[in-house]
Amino acid sequence: MTFALLSKISFLYAGDKMIAIPLPKLFLMRIFLCCFLIISLFSCSPNNVKIDPSLKKFFDENHVYGTFAVLNNGTDEFTIYNLKRYRDSSYLPASTFKIVNSLIGLQTGAITNDNMVIKWDGVKRWNNDWNQDLSMYKAFRLSAVWYYQEVARRIGKDTMQYWLDSLSYGTKKITTGIDSFWLDNSLKISPDEQLGLVKRLYFNQLPFFDDYENMVKRAMLFEDNANYKLSYKTGWGQTEKGNQLAWIVGWIEENKHPYFFVLNFESSDPNADIAAIRMNMLKGILKKLGFMQGKM
Repeated sequence: MTFALLSKISFLYAGDKMIAIPLPKLFLMRIFLCCFLIISLFSCSPNNVKIDPSLKKFFDENHVYGTFAVLNNGTDEFTIYNLKRYRDSSYLPASTFKIVNSLIGLQTGAITNDNMVIKWDGVKRWNNDWNQDLSMYKAFRLSAVWYYQEVARRIGKDTMQYWLDSLSYGTKKITTGIDSFWLDNSLKISPDEQLGLVKRLYFNQLPFFDDYENMVKRAMLFEDNANYKLSYKTGWGQTEKGNQLAWIVGWIEENKHPYFFVLNFESSDPNADIAAIRMNMLKGILKKLGFMQGKM
């Protein structure tokens, strides 16, 4: 693996692939990796964490077990329910990995831009919305698994591994298929790490071109009104124990001020409507904490 430095762009050679990296960001990547690990370990100190047991009712009402955290970027204060799960437990990222998969795909040229269409392979899947040609933007918002499996295959294992290492993404290792490792419990990430990732994305602090980070952020913006902007990515998978696992990671902006959040839970009920439960819980918690009214 070698580097070539030209003007303000550097090129990383991983095997026979050339990857463009913004030069200033390349110089910062080693520092970024160290800071990422330090922040993950020490950002949640007793002095800036408020444990909110009142949020337990949202989990109990829906018969799920999990954690929620929100970070006030202005004060660096966390509000957390179930600190141990938030900080110390890791889970398959499922479709939240589309955030990173998109960024790597764009940076390496596997995706040319967020309008790039991949032709549907003709295989009918359970979600009928997936059964069509899709652009990156649409595939992200529909959470179309097949599109991102094809993107991962185009990126390739060695290049994907390089970026997982560079980002220090969860457990980092690809030990199963290049098109399934984020779905099968071989790669795991903690809620704390997820929140840190979306915060760095918001501020364009990840080692990717700003334009590519902005494309992903546009795809994450689902609600934009006079009171707030709500951006997120969902995830839905199955744990080794067979429980349904749910994620929502992202941020809510009010009065141009971002608050970063992560919701993670699991259910032993195979018939639970995870998609509905997940969104109802997120909005219920946010409203209880005073969000979504334009008053924060």
